Amino acid sequence: MLNKVEEAGSNKNTFFELLGGEASGTESIRKLVETFYDIMDSDPKVLPLRAMHQADLTSAREKLFMFLTGWTGGPQLYIERYGHPVLRKRHLPFAIDESARDQWMYCMIKAMHQLGFEDELMKRLAEQLYGVADFMRNQ
Repeated sequence: MLNKVEEAGSNKNTFFELLGGEASGTESIRKLVETFYDIMDSDPKVLPLRAMHQADLTSAREKLFMFLTGWTGGPQLYIERYGHPVLRKRHLPFAIDESARDQWMYCMIKAMHQLGFEDELMKRLAEQLYGVADFMRNQ
C-alpha cells in the first residue's frame, strides 16, 4: 500500500505525507483508526483494553483520528476542537500498565498489517507510537 518511505530517504517527510499527504493522508489515518478499533472491539486478546472504553466507540474513534492526523503532521484537528491533547492527564483515570500499552500496540500493529502498510513505514510508525503508548503508562 505505502512504499513512500523508501522515496523519502531521511526523515524529511512527515508521517502524514508518507500516508498520502493532503490527497489521501486523512483517509489513510481514518482507515487505520477504524481498523484499530474494529480489532480492539473483536479480538479476545485485548479484552482488558476494550473494557477501559465506553460501549460506544464512536467518540474514541473520532478523537483518535483527529489526534493522529495532527500528530503525524497533518491538520491539527484535535487541537482546533479540544485544545492541547494533554494525553497523560486525560488517561490518568485509567489503570494503564505495560499490558495495556502492549495491547494497544498489538491493535495498532495488527491494523497496519491488515491495511498493507509497507514494512519500513510500519516499523517507523510503530516505534514512534510505542513512545506515546509507553508515556501513557501510570501503573
